[in-house]
Amino acid sequence: MAEGTATAAGAGPDVNTAGNPTEVAMAYLQDEKTEADIANLNLGELDITTDEFILDEVDIHIQANLEDDLVKEALKTGVDLRQYSKQVEAELQRIEQASIKDYIKESQNIALLHNQITACDSILERMEGMLSGFQSDLSSISSEIQTLQQQSVSMNVRLKNRQAVRSHLSQLVDELVVPGAMISTILDSPVTEQEFLEQLHELNTKINFAKELSFRETLACSDIQDIVDRLKLKAVSKIREFILQKIYSFRKPMTNYQIPQNTLLKYRFFYQFLLANERTVAKEIRDEYVDTMSKIYYSYFKSYSGRLLKVQYEEVADKDDLMGVEDTAKKDILHSFFSKPSLKSRNTIFTLGQRGAILSPAELEGPILVPHTAQRGDSRYPYETLFRSQHYALLDNGCREYLFLSDFFMVAGNSALDLFNSIMGKTLSMFLKSMSTYVSDCYDSIAVFLCIHIILRFRAITAKRNIPALDKYWEAVLELLWPRFELILEMNISSIRNTDPQKLGVLDTRPHYITRRYAEFSSAIVSINQTFPNERTNALLGQLQIEVENFVLKMAAEFPSRRDQLIFLINNYDMMLSVLMERAADDSKEVEGFQQLLLARTQEFIEEILSPPFGGMIAFVKEAEALMEKGQLDRLKNDEARITQLVRGFSSTWKQSVEAMSQDVMRSFTNFKNGTSIIQGALTQLIQYYHGFHKVLNQPTFRSLAVRSELINLHHLMVEVKKHKPNF
Repeated sequence: MAEGTATAAGAGPDVNTAGNPTEVAMAYLQDEKTEADIANLNLGELDITTDEFILDEVDIHIQANLEDDLVKEALKTGVDLRQYSKQVEAELQRIEQASIKDYIKESQNIALLHNQITACDSILERMEGMLSGFQSDLSSISSEIQTLQQQSVSMNVRLKNRQAVRSHLSQLVDELVVPGAMISTILDSPVTEQEFLEQLHELNTKINFAKELSFRETLACSDIQDIVDRLKLKAVSKIREFILQKIYSFRKPMTNYQIPQNTLLKYRFFYQFLLANERTVAKEIRDEYVDTMSKIYYSYFKSYSGRLLKVQYEEVADKDDLMGVEDTAKKDILHSFFSKPSLKSRNTIFTLGQRGAILSPAELEGPILVPHTAQRGDSRYPYETLFRSQHYALLDNGCREYLFLSDFFMVAGNSALDLFNSIMGKTLSMFLKSMSTYVSDCYDSIAVFLCIHIILRFRAITAKRNIPALDKYWEAVLELLWPRFELILEMNISSIRNTDPQKLGVLDTRPHYITRRYAEFSSAIVSINQTFPNERTNALLGQLQIEVENFVLKMAAEFPSRRDQLIFLINNYDMMLSVLMERAADDSKEVEGFQQLLLARTQEFIEEILSPPFGGMIAFVKEAEALMEKGQLDRLKNDEARITQLVRGFSSTWKQSVEAMSQDVMRSFTNFKNGTSIIQGALTQLIQYYHGFHKVLNQPTFRSLAVRSELINLHHLMVEVKKHKPNF
């Protein structure tokens, strides 16, 4: 049934020519008969072609057919194949007839289905036409959208162009219009009012705009050019008068010129306006300011420097105040303790004292000296204090002036430096000339060295403030001071080298005044030099130290006994070391050098003072220890009498000898602490020698000696020795 339905739907006759359903069914049957004939024809052709197969292929096909389930069933039943074939054919005919009846029975439905399919075809055809119309309409709409988009872009461009033109035209119109408020303010208002400053800014903008339009040859520019020019001339005139009045006010006596300077900074735009629109007037104002301030600074600093010199110490060091010069004015030393300080005392020349406080931050950047106040109080100051006050005033005023010039006159770099030098150059030259005069006749090396370090610190301050204006001046001052300091130091070195000990008066084992001068001076220079080390200074101090060591040795050689020589050396080394350690670092070259010298001479002195009372025992111990090392101690076997004398002599006199030695040491050394250290060292050395004495007598060579029983117990000796330890 399904197969027949499919055939009717796929290859049926034209239903439109059939009049009723019966005719339609017959037409389908006719088609089925035709198909059967075609099938039979194909079978005939198949028989013809199979005859052509070779026998092997026929056998293969026969075997394949015999495997078929249907054939197997027929063979099993034993039915005749021809009979079976007819039975199958009859069955097929019966099915065919049944199918024809089904077709005839469903003919009306088939016809209805055909009509419906035809109606659907027509509907789909109409829909296709409608969709084609929609497609054409959509294509036309897309082209219209593209056209509208192009028109929108074009309109947007035209709008932007018109807005740009409107902006330029609006600005042009605004700049071309000169308001009445501007005219009245420029003409009538004082220059100090805020409104005048605001209108001056507007006028400057219009002047610049008019210049720009004139370059473009804009005709509208000529309409306002005359008004703008007249307003500019009026503004220039009022500004010039105002600034010149402020500059002239600097010249009044006792005027604090910083106040009008601060006022000018509030109106710095005035000079900017003049510089842009009337350069001749701007140059006039600048020249007038430079001339005025140059004279003011020169007059102020000349007067101030002159008044400072009146409060300097009346007595200053001269060429005879050198380290190696004989101190014949002992009364000046005593006088310095009971009167006001005077640099004439050689001790104060080489001593730093409180002078180094000038380098502390509080003193360095403290208020400057007021000369008339110092004169009223009868105060006097060393040169470095006056130098600090003078140059701190220069630093303060110079930094402020440089900043004012850079801000008000709108200069920077070399232009600012040139302008600063045109104002301060005369003053700085005066300072350098005054410094050169002082330095050429100065022999106070500490003052010169303090001035050098004041300049180094002031240079660091200006660098921190980023003010390069005074850099060249600082260098010029240092170029004056360094050679002079080195010259004075070399003169002191030469004076010590050329000193004749025989011309220095009575010999004394106490510290010599020349070594004290050196100690005070060296500690002063070392302590000052720590912040800004200078290798040349260190080298000169090294030379000075060598000459002082040689001088001390030459002085010690004048004493007849080695004991006095050692006392003199130890006293001087100890004094120099003590003074140096107060100011210099413990690891400085000078401190380490004198520590080694003091240690060596102290050890030698201990041996020297132990020799008179205990020399015999010490000599015996050293001799015995040397022989013990060689294994020849038996050579002393016959020295029983000597050993007996040494044992009994030590036991009977050691206490008195130690007491006398302690008193002698304390009388010989000015530094009690140093004397105590020497006594302790001597007693320690004595115990070590006596311990060695015990050790020698405990050897088999001397064990049979009866005098061994008279030896003092070593522990008892240590307890007794501690009683003689001085305490200070």
